[in-house]
Amino acid sequence: MMIEMIGYIGSALVLVSFLMASVFKLRIVNTIGSTIFTVYAFIIHSYPTAIMNICLVLINLYYLIKMSNTEKNYDFVEVDSKDKLLRYVIDTYTDDIKKCFPNISTEFSDADRGYVVCQNGKPVGIMLGKLNGNDLDIELDYSIPEYRDFSIGTFLMSKLAAAGIDKLIFTGSDEHHKEYLNKMGFVKKDDYYEKVL
Repeated sequence: MMIEMIGYIGSALVLVSFLMASVFKLRIVNTIGSTIFTVYAFIIHSYPTAIMNICLVLINLYYLIKMSNTEKNYDFVEVDSKDKLLRYVIDTYTDDIKKCFPNISTEFSDADRGYVVCQNGKPVGIMLGKLNGNDLDIELDYSIPEYRDFSIGTFLMSKLAAAGIDKLIFTGSDEHHKEYLNKMGFVKKDDYYEKVL
């Protein structure tokens, strides 16, 4: 029974990994599940299953290493906040944006600064805000689901100071955003978050 539990745990993790929107998290969970399933396959002497899972682990590790080095492949593009391509990306991901930021309006009519992070020409992250002096009041800080591994945020923060921004202020909902804000070094004030660049 204990041996079968190892197999069930490995199988469950492999299956759960395919429910994840983030490719990075998918590969991590899939690697753990495949490793456990490899151990199970050796215990029951199912060598074809073991070989297949070893291959899955190696493939996942290859792509995880590759993904961890993607930051240098990002491009920082300053755009007009009314840019049509920017609007297209927002419209494409409106449902996901509203899941991440409950009750947000996707009009962003007050935004006068726009930044897009691209990878190989594909928009993967957006920041929109209103500039007050050298402080940027963030209206939207969003990454598409496949790129939610904090690398876009880290990249953005490194570029914004060079764009003349001294401080970021976020007053929106932190319901699904708290982990990101903490990871990026934002400090919770009364009813907003602040990060000095």
